[in-house]
Amino acid sequence: MKLFLILLAAGEGKRLNARIPKAYVNINGKNLLEYNINAFKSFKEIKKTIVVYNKKHKKRLDKIKLNKNCIKILGGNNRQKSVYNALKKIKNMKCDKVLIHDVARANIDKDLIKRIIYKLKKKDIVIPLININDAIKITDKNLIISSLNKNYLKLTQTPQGFNFKKLITKHKNKSKESFDDDSSLFNPKSDEIFSINGNKNNYKITEQQDLEIFRKDKSKNISYGIGFDVHRLVPKKKLYIGGLKIKSNLGTLGHSDGDPLLHAIIDALLGACKMGDIGQKFSDKDKKFKNIRSTILLKKVINEIKFKNYYINNLDINIITQTPKVQKYKNKMMVIISKLCEISKTQVNIKGKTTEKLGLIGKKKAIACEVIASVIKND
Repeated sequence: MKLFLILLAAGEGKRLNARIPKAYVNINGKNLLEYNINAFKSFKEIKKTIVVYNKKHKKRLDKIKLNKNCIKILGGNNRQKSVYNALKKIKNMKCDKVLIHDVARANIDKDLIKRIIYKLKKKDIVIPLININDAIKITDKNLIISSLNKNYLKLTQTPQGFNFKKLITKHKNKSKESFDDDSSLFNPKSDEIFSINGNKNNYKITEQQDLEIFRKDKSKNISYGIGFDVHRLVPKKKLYIGGLKIKSNLGTLGHSDGDPLLHAIIDALLGACKMGDIGQKFSDKDKKFKNIRSTILLKKVINEIKFKNYYINNLDINIITQTPKVQKYKNKMMVIISKLCEISKTQVNIKGKTTEKLGLIGKKKAIACEVIASVIKND
């Protein structure tokens, strides 16, 4: 099964009453589109991700780091046209099945995605539904006209899974009609529409109240770690700080390349993710780590924490040294670190500190770094 994902992010989100388009509202260091991308990115069954965007928001989208399997598609003036634009774009890419998901459901959990993909291997249409617990009334100008039996009613969610050929045919034949979701294109009398239990946490963010609930949900999943490292400065050694090679008469003494900043970042991340420490992962007794670049070690840790569904929220860094002066190198370090950690440069903060010429650091005999990392776990 060749499965594609379509993420719908072209809406204005007017009911949110926010100055920023809904898909790009930032919560704890990530916007809603990024939360969605992270939720789906670990599923190997998904071969391509199509991000459908609004042309007014292109500059915002361009700032997001997308992987090579992502395709940007310009949306239409309504949801249905946006989906159809995406389907036409991938028509010749040999797509068998497709998932359609609204980025407004940024609290999507991986278990739901997994169950939909599993059922989609055998079914042509898979829709997540949840029960309605409240009594339902039909009103006219605030007057109750009648009641409905809630036992026969369900609420639909996304992602919804479809046979690609069947879905694009329905869109083509009903392009002038309006529907609330893609499953509404199908006729239950002639099409087998298979449903699974959805998840109430997979709510749609429509108004400010929904956004605040999402903010609280994500705050529950934040954890913190502290990293610290110190290295002796000696002649005739290379000096690496934050992955950057700095021209200097003094370099760090260490088993690896002795990069104190990357070592402190590693320890902070391992601490935040409850995964031990750098000594356990990369022992200085192990010859295979002799003179190894710390960039390699950090990438290994990033892959491990991603596998456990952790994502970096931010890094706050102190570089404590009398020499070299940190200010002139800060920007380059932040660029390197953000690339290594697969985050935005805005999620990295570096501060240069001295010890006012006191102690080993003040006498230019050592350099130290401390890092506080916050991470978010996507369940």
